[in-house]
Amino acid sequence: MQSNASAFIHFVFVLAFLGTLVAGVFLLKNADRLFGPDAEMPSENSSSRSYGKMQALVIWAHVALLTGAFAFLLH
Repeated sequence: MQSNASAFIHFVFVLAFLGTLVAGVFLLKNADRLFGPDAEMPSENSSSRSYGKMQALVIWAHVALLTGAFAFLLH
């Protein structure tokens, strides 16, 4: 039988995992607006934009994996 504390922690991580999935959908749908060219930064090139996009997606993937592991009690 699980204690109430572990059930609460499980619930929190399930919510965090679902929030992370929603954030990932937001990132993918708005990738052009978030990571597109910026008129105020003329020195920015496509490689720096690609690096920023890749870095944001890698951080999102790590957060999704960690919250998913705790949500599904894989720890």
